[in-house]
Parts: sequence; structure tokens; C-alpha cells
Amino acid sequence: MGQQSALQLAEVIRGNEATLVDELIFSMRTKVIRLDKVSESEIRSQAAQLLKLIEINIPKTAEHNLDEAIWAETKQLLTEFSQSRVKQGVSPAETAGFIFSFKEPIFKLLRTALSDKPQQLADEIATTTSLFDTLGLFTIDVYQKAREQVIIRQQQELLELSTPVVQLWQNVLALPLIGTLDSARTQVVMENLLQKIVETGALIAIIDITGVPTVDTLVAQHLLKTIAAARLMGADCIISGIRPQIAQTIVHLGVNLEDVITKATLADAFIIALKKTGASVTNSVAI
Repeated sequence: MGQQSALQLAEVIRGNEATLVDELIFSMRTKVIRLDKVSESEIRSQAAQLLKLIEINIPKTAEHNLDEAIWAETKQLLTEFSQSRVKQGVSPAETAGFIFSFKEPIFKLLRTALSDKPQQLADEIATTTSLFDTLGLFTIDVYQKAREQVIIRQQQELLELSTPVVQLWQNVLALPLIGTLDSARTQVVMENLLQKIVETGALIAIIDITGVPTVDTLVAQHLLKTIAAARLMGADCIISGIRPQIAQTIVHLGVNLEDVITKATLADAFIIALKKTGASVTNSVAI
């Protein structure tokens, strides 16, 4: 951006902030951002802050390189803006649209100020477009990174929620597994189970795989790792939910489960667990 263009743009913004914000809001109402997700007062405040920073900073540099130190405060404002839009469920297009919507109101002011200087007007519009495009692309980049962090956190929370460890009885835990058991989930399963063993001092852990659709070599290895880790913590494991198809698959794969007790149902495994802990279940018949 040439120095003269920077000065002209700063001059156009100065004193016209209220008008620019009003036209920005009008533009958003008609085509860009749904203001039901973001309060109008919040938008007005952020727009005014951004305009003030641009007015102050652009005369200080011949280029709008956001890596320059003078743009640090502007980048911080846009970063907070983009991150808040992720939490509010606003799309990346709408987020960048907030920045792009500044262009037309500024163009309008430039046309009025430079109506008799067509070449300078063309230059001003080009440099102004480039500046706000750069700022808009920055918001998209920040938005995508923030969204990725949200997705990663949600995936971790889902993993933890999908691997609950339940205390069935004194010294007996149950870990019902539903869905595919991959490496990432195995780690969460193992951590949750070991933590519960430490908290309760359980002697038996029942790993129920009724909800696991298929058992291949990798799934079997993950189960064995979990069992080995539990044994190191002083708890034996029983695997329940062994269906005929899974039994055939395990035999076909040559997986060695000879030292692991397996049962067809969780109820059967629970009875074995009670016997191993010295407890028992009896039927009480009222007379």
C-alpha cells in the first residue's frame, strides 16, 4: 500500500466511523451475518475498534503485512473475534464476511472524496480491497484453527464418555465397550480402567465386548494390552460378550486368550467375578 493511499484511507475513516458501522450493520442484515447469533451491540463495538486500529496503523507502513509489529493489536482483536464466532456457531464465511463488508461503505466514501480523480480512486479501491481481503483471510485462518481445537476436544470428551467404568459390586468393575476399539480409544479405555482400579481397589474387571461389532487382530491386541495393564495394578480381567462369530474369529486369528476367563454374557461374567471375590448371589423366596 502506497503511503499516499494509506493516508487517504485513514482520512476517509476518520470522522466517519459511525456512518461506516451503520452501513456495515445494514450490509450484514441483508446478506452476510445473521445477527440473531451475534448481538448487534457486540458487532458495533468490534467494528469501531477495528476501524480505529486501521486508522491509526495504516499511515505507519507502506505495506499491510500482518507480520509487522504494528498490526499485533489488530491481529489480537481479530483472533478473539474469530474464536468467539466458533463458539457461537457462526460459519467461517459469515466470520470473514464481517471484514469484507467494510469495503463497500469505504468505497462509497472514497468515490465521494475522489470523484474528480478517477485514477487515484481506482488505486485507492485496489489497495483498500487488498487490505481488507488480507484481514478477512486472517480471520478464516484463525477460525479454522480454533474449530480444529474444538473438534479435537469434543472427540476426546466423546471417547471418555463412551468408555465408562462402572462399579458393579465391591471389588468388581465393569467396562462395557461399544463401537470400534482403535489405538486412541484403547489408551482412554486403559487410563479410565486403571484410574478406577486405583480409586476402588477392585480385584476383578469385566470387559464386556457385546457392543464391539468385529474383533480383528488389532482389536484383540488392544484387549490384551488393557488386560495386562489391569493385572499390573492387581486386578484380574474377565471378557464377556463373546459371541459365536467372535469366538471363531479369535480362533482363526490365533489370538491366545487361554489365561483369560471369557463368558458369553455380562451376567455370567458377574457370577464368576463374585465367586472369585468370595461373594455369591442367592435367590430369596418370600413365604
